[in-house]
Amino acid sequence: MTITKENKAELVSEFQAKDGDTGSPEVQIAILTTRINHLTEHMRSNKKDYSTRRGLLGMVSRRRRLLDYVRNNDADKYLDLLERLNIRK
Repeated sequence: MTITKENKAELVSEFQAKDGDTGSPEVQIAILTTRINHLTEHMRSNKKDYSTRRGLLGMVSRRRRLLDYVRNNDADKYLDLLERLNIRK
């Protein structure tokens, strides 16, 4: 199951930098984190679902690249994102 439109709109409104902002790294990281958390739960009960595992690893890599970008441009925003999304670091 994917992220619902309502859930995605809520994430966008919470993490957007200004009105109409849907593509900023912060918003993308928040959406990816939600999807990663959902797939992680799926993988706990379906250990042999290798196609989901491959997709999950791709999402984690994409989120890592976005987090590196935010860290290089604004360290305070990076630390705030880690705290707000409960991402272990």
